[in-house]
Amino acid sequence: MERRRVVVVAYHAAALLDIACVTSTLEDANWHGAAPYYEVRVATPGGQAVTSATGLVVQAQQSLERITGPLDTLVVSGGIGHEDAAANPLIVGHIRRLARESRRVASVCTGAYILAAAGLLDGRRATTHWQEAQTLATRFPEVTVDADPIFIRDGNVSTSAGVTAALDLTLAFVEEDNGTELARTVARNLVTYLQRPGNQAQMSMFVSAPAPANSLVKRTVEYIAAHLRDDLTTPALAAEAGVSERHLTRLFLKHLGLTPGRYVRQARTEAAAHLLASTSLPMASVAVRCGFGTAETLRQAFIDRYGIPPSRYRLTQAAG
Repeated sequence: MERRRVVVVAYHAAALLDIACVTSTLEDANWHGAAPYYEVRVATPGGQAVTSATGLVVQAQQSLERITGPLDTLVVSGGIGHEDAAANPLIVGHIRRLARESRRVASVCTGAYILAAAGLLDGRRATTHWQEAQTLATRFPEVTVDADPIFIRDGNVSTSAGVTAALDLTLAFVEEDNGTELARTVARNLVTYLQRPGNQAQMSMFVSAPAPANSLVKRTVEYIAAHLRDDLTTPALAAEAGVSERHLTRLFLKHLGLTPGRYVRQARTEAAAHLLASTSLPMASVAVRCGFGTAETLRQAFIDRYGIPPSRYRLTQAAG
């Protein structure tokens, strides 16, 4: 079986996990497959060793300038050095060149900046780490940036969110190339999911979002989290907070960017996702516990939030 040539591009201050998530997943596929499937090489400018963002040194296996196609997959790492890399005409030029000779092209996290600088994301949907999405969109207006998904595949170009999202994207590549069984084996060995849906939201509001600065909004958010089964309409929340509906809506929009109603729907959907992944409760029970009332209402909210029905989400979580 012909091995697929994969090149992972690194540079000074690239994130070590951005590199390792890709290389480790593909090498694990080689280890568990019937034959070697991937020939994985880390390439750097000049073939020089680079110091990663954590201070550890990464030895290159190839010089970026000397690589020629055809390649199966070209992956550009992210990291705090992405600004310098995206401004480096040598790096950008060779990535543009190699992209023309690659079956598929991908970036991890802020590696999207480098693809964008090479013009490879113009007219495409793309994602990156949620903290960097607005800056990416402002700097490259020809790119349609979506901060929500874990990864996005637009044609033969894929972009992924921060760090471990590279696992999800690389597992999707392994599954596409070699089938579900090998991808499932690799996922089990890496103790990860096979695989979180690409359009699953990057952040869970229960673990990632900072507490609202406004004390009234903070109290209301805490109340919502503790009373998902109760009446959480805007009038009920306003009465609980002791303010008018108009004032509560204004505060939510200012501090959370959402109306109270949209925040409640999102909170209930996130809670349902947690129950679907961690319990075997029937769908109707999950719906009731999270305040949706019926399984159909939960289903509609879930599709709006994640792009897939809750039954499919539960299967992807269990598959790892």
